[in-house]
Amino acid sequence: MPPPRRDRRRLRRHRAPRGPGHVRRAPVQAGGGVTLALALAGLGLIDSTSFGTLLIPVWLLLAPGRPRVGRIAVYLATVAVFYFCVGVLLTLGADAVLTAAQSAVAAYPPTTLKVAQLVLGLAIIALSYWLEAKARRREGGPGKIQRWRARVMMGDGGVGGLMNLALLAALVEVATMLPYLAAVGLIANADLGWGLTGASLAGYCLVMILPAIVLTIARRAAHRTVEPLLQRVNDWLTRNTPKILGWTLGGIGISVTLNAVLRIFLEG
Repeated sequence: MPPPRRDRRRLRRHRAPRGPGHVRRAPVQAGGGVTLALALAGLGLIDSTSFGTLLIPVWLLLAPGRPRVGRIAVYLATVAVFYFCVGVLLTLGADAVLTAAQSAVAAYPPTTLKVAQLVLGLAIIALSYWLEAKARRREGGPGKIQRWRARVMMGDGGVGGLMNLALLAALVEVATMLPYLAAVGLIANADLGWGLTGASLAGYCLVMILPAIVLTIARRAAHRTVEPLLQRVNDWLTRNTPKILGWTLGGIGISVTLNAVLRIFLEG
């Protein structure tokens, strides 16, 4: 005789973890959900200032004549869909990576892990300075940014050409989108379930292209008034895009280092 329905529900709630190596993480509570959403929004805004998500859209908006919203929409939609698909693929493998990392970390004493974290943070800071110095040495030449701008301004207005441009730009910088990789890690670690995971990735990708959408609307509504702002954004991004990766790494390195120092002195 099968157990009553109430007992079956109780058994489902207490079922064993999935798989021999699976680490079951507690679901995100209400307060944790707000914290996660704020963290994802902040990381998404950092990613929204990248070469592919803002600089190329600004170039499209600065093209002669009235802005063609359809062209920019095709470009931004392609970028967003690309990063969403990358996020889904990364999330599929994140559980196994997190489980393996937790197992590896558990083999070392806490003091060793804190010192290793401190060394890692300092190494990341040193790498950020090296990348910024490398970017400064390349200033003044024609460089990749100018070649990309020429490609955007001379490209055809067809849908296929814009999609190819968006995919190429996303492929070039996907490995350097450190905030996006961090966001995928946060989403995977939160154990949200596939519905909320997909919604979180979609929301993140929307935040990534939101500044470009706002600038497009403003350019369409106030063509001449917004042009000086677009020129300033273009000048700043053109000058600093090669350094942004170094700045991002520097911020991560400082955060990792400070956290390690606090853990060493407060936890012993």
